[in-house]
Amino acid sequence: MKLSQAASAAPAWKNWSGWQSCQPQRRFSPQSEAQLLSFISESSGTIRTVGSGHSFSGLVPTDDNLISVHQLAGLRRHNAENLTATFGAGTRFADVGKPLQDIGQGLFNMADIDRQTIAGAISTSTHGTGRTLGSYSSYIEELKLATAKGELLTCNRTSDEQLFRAACASLGALGILTEVTLQNRPAYRLKETIYPDQTMAVLEQAEELRQKHRHFEMFPMVNADVAIVQLIDETTEPLTPLAGTDEEDDETLQMLQKYGGMFPALRRWILNTVVGGMDKAELVGESWQILANTRNMRFNEMEYQVPAEHGPDCLRDILATIRAENIDIVFPLEYRYIKADDLMLSMFAGRDACSISVHHFAEYDYRPYFALIEPIFHKYGGRPHWGKLHTLTAKQLAPLYPEWDNFLEIRERLDPDRRFINPYLQSLFGLG
Repeated sequence: MKLSQAASAAPAWKNWSGWQSCQPQRRFSPQSEAQLLSFISESSGTIRTVGSGHSFSGLVPTDDNLISVHQLAGLRRHNAENLTATFGAGTRFADVGKPLQDIGQGLFNMADIDRQTIAGAISTSTHGTGRTLGSYSSYIEELKLATAKGELLTCNRTSDEQLFRAACASLGALGILTEVTLQNRPAYRLKETIYPDQTMAVLEQAEELRQKHRHFEMFPMVNADVAIVQLIDETTEPLTPLAGTDEEDDETLQMLQKYGGMFPALRRWILNTVVGGMDKAELVGESWQILANTRNMRFNEMEYQVPAEHGPDCLRDILATIRAENIDIVFPLEYRYIKADDLMLSMFAGRDACSISVHHFAEYDYRPYFALIEPIFHKYGGRPHWGKLHTLTAKQLAPLYPEWDNFLEIRERLDPDRRFINPYLQSLFGLG
């Protein structure tokens, strides 16, 4: 394969929110693993991979080679007895639920948004919510990885267990994922209940709610006293009509931002009245229809995982700081729980976590707001989400991960020439 035939003219790239961008020399979308391996062997310079562009951090940008895995997609095979299914790593999770249901399987859990590719989601340890449920990475049975040497490695817990535990949450620093086998469960149905409540009252009930329900999360409104609570449990009840898109909610949120800024003295009253007056809603659907949401309104996001027991106190500190500083923001936070795993760079390595996300509309400069909140996460020993915005580098990150050095040793063995390292990862890993 000649690069002049394989690589397209290289248009500029931007992520979903528009805040990350690059102008690569070459962009390439392989149609097969063989094409990908040839490109790696014949090209020069840095190689980074892009999925759906839903990461907010600087994982993707490169001036050299940008590879899209979107053509390495689709259900490849499945095992009905073991309830596993193998997908091309470029498959979006939006295209996983229905094919799995058709073969009688379902994902154990899903993230809040389903537009990410499998490769991108597991590389960043992306997750949903549920105290007994892990991230996407924790349900991987086997994966295939294209390396800088032009080799295709297959690994699982019985074949190179160390590499497997590194590759399941690798930030794209070890190579390019081409295929992933997921451990699933029988297809199932869920009932979702959404209602408004007083934020501090929900925090007092947080332990009870996360123990009682398969999924518990809430969206605390900043500069207000109310939150939107979401509870999800398995059910055999009949299906209900599903909710439409979130365009009306997007418009409401943007209206609240506009009028909250125009009338700051009335902002708390406006938010408490509008959000607190929402009706309770209940929906029943197949698991993949209930767990993921449509998010058309663009934003930037910072998210940290703090030890589960510190979640309520961390959230109280964040809300108190926003109120004390009178920040002009109405975008809600997101508060979730996730089960621990044993993957080297998983944000949930060795500890159950409470995930707290901070957002701002994409058209606003998020940096002053996030800079004010980030030290609160540090206070509680938080680990940043790899696909979202944060300011930590190797010096601060290494103490948070017991197997940090093990991961770096594996990275050096697989990619001594740093083909898969861009400037962002160079700083993140302290590679100098």
